[in-house]
Amino acid sequence: QVHLTESGGGLVQTGGSLRLSCTSSGDSFRSYSFGWFRRAPGKEREFVAAIKRYGGSTYYGDSVKGRFTISRDNAKSTVYLQMTTLTPEDTAVYYCAAGMGLITSSLGNGDAYANWGQGTQVTVSS
Repeated sequence: QVHLTESGGGLVQTGGSLRLSCTSSGDSFRSYSFGWFRRAPGKEREFVAAIKRYGGSTYYGDSVKGRFTISRDNAKSTVYLQMTTLTPEDTAVYYCAAGMGLITSSLGNGDAYANWGQGTQVTVSS
C-alpha cells in the first residue's frame, strides 16, 4: 500500500502550463506503475497518462498526446505530469493512481489501480 498526495493544481489561462506532482509514501516506489486520470464535471473518468515501473515506459490518452508529459523521480518517490498548451477542455480534477503488477494493456483502466490520491483541481480559463 502507498499513500498518494497530489499537488500543483490551480487556475491557468488557455495556452498556459502547469506541473502536477504526486508524492508517494510507503515502500517499493520503484515497483509501482503510476497513472494520471481526470474527471470533469458531468463526465466519466478519463485516462490521461501512465508510466510503468522500472523501465518507465510512458503512455498517453489521445486528448493529451503531444501536450502532456509524465515522468517519475524514484529518488524522490514522486511522479510528475507536465501539462502544456492547456485548454478549457482540460479543466478537471486530476488524480494520481498507483498499482503493482500492471500489464501494459491495463494502464489506461482506472479499475486496475489499487491506490488513489485525493485529487487536485485544474481550471483553465478561456
